[in-house]
Amino acid sequence: MKTKIPIKLLKLEDGFHLLVNMRVNGKPARMLIDTGASKTVFDKERSARFISSGSFEKHDKLSTGLGTSTMKSHLAVIGSISLGNVEIRNYKTVVIDLSHVNVAYGQLKQKPIEGVLGSDILKKYKAVIDYGAKKLVLSSYYTGNGVK
Repeated sequence: MKTKIPIKLLKLEDGFHLLVNMRVNGKPARMLIDTGASKTVFDKERSARFISSGSFEKHDKLSTGLGTSTMKSHLAVIGSISLGNVEIRNYKTVVIDLSHVNVAYGQLKQKPIEGVLGSDILKKYKAVIDYGAKKLVLSSYYTGNGVK
C-alpha cells in the first residue's frame, strides 16, 4: 500500500528545502527531508515535547554533517512515528543539537524543525519525492518494529 504525504518546498536563494509534517508519539513534528542524511535525527531542545530527556542515553559516537563538523549526540527510543498511513514503532533515534538549523530558519522567517527525516526511513519505505504533486510517496509494506 502506498501513502502520499504533502510536502512543502521552501525556496531558498540557491535551491529548495523539502519539509514534511509527521506525528511523533501522537504530537505534530515538522521535519526537513534530507536524502543525504544517513539517519533520521531529532533536535535535542525541540524534541522535549515528545521524548523525555530522562530517556536520553549518551552516544559515544560523534555525529557529522548538517553544516557543522562534529557534534555530541544522544540515543532515544520513540514509541511511534506516523507518516501518513506508515506507522513506525519503537524507533531508535539519535538526538542532536539542531539549533544552528533553526536559527537559520528563523532568519528566513520560517518555523523551526523538530528534526531531519533521513535515508534510513526513506529507503526502508521506498520513498519517492514527487515534486510536481508536492508529495512524499511511501510504500507501507513493512510492519516490524523500528527501522533496520
